[in-house]
Amino acid sequence: MSLRINDIAPDFTADTTDGPIHFHDWIGDGWAVLFSHPKDFTPICTTELGTMAGLKGEFDKRNAKIIGISVDPVESHVKWKGDIQKATGHAVNYPMIGDKELKVAKLYDMLPANAGDSSEGRTPADNQTVRSVFVIGPDKKIKLILTYPMSTGRNFQEILRAIDSIQLTAKFPVSTPADWKPGEDIVIAGSVSDEDAVKRFGAFETILPYIRKAKQPSA
Repeated sequence: MSLRINDIAPDFTADTTDGPIHFHDWIGDGWAVLFSHPKDFTPICTTELGTMAGLKGEFDKRNAKIIGISVDPVESHVKWKGDIQKATGHAVNYPMIGDKELKVAKLYDMLPANAGDSSEGRTPADNQTVRSVFVIGPDKKIKLILTYPMSTGRNFQEILRAIDSIQLTAKFPVSTPADWKPGEDIVIAGSVSDEDAVKRFGAFETILPYIRKAKQPSA
């Protein structure tokens, strides 16, 4: 079954580089970013894991935990950490899930059910669809899914930007337009009347009857 936005993120138990976890319990009452990799010791994934380590403080500010998963055992992940730090200058400071039986990759619809039950003998190309990012809310529902090809490194600044938007729009009846960045104008939800919009957001600009822009509300 394919996963979609607003589906409950599948729960699981797994071994990680920080010990065993029960995923929903690990998320707790905050946000989570699960990002996956087709194989350990692959060049682009190495840069990505290091980049995420360097950005962990930014995710912490947003009450978002980060967790990686690669289709290899935890013991391999531990060895990979040294390469990641050497290549990027950042030590991995978040858990990495070992998925040597491909259970989580299948659970999250990144590999087909008939992919087998072992990571042994599989190449990165065999696992190339294990390149997704899932942003999960405190309600344990999937808020965003992004999937990249192996040759294209992920833009984690975009994921931070998307989390900012998702968290803002979860709190206020607004949407964020194309290329929006925190602090820029928002679009008022159609469910809000003009009268209520003034009370909530102050003055606003009507671009079209269905596009009303206003200053970003503050927390």
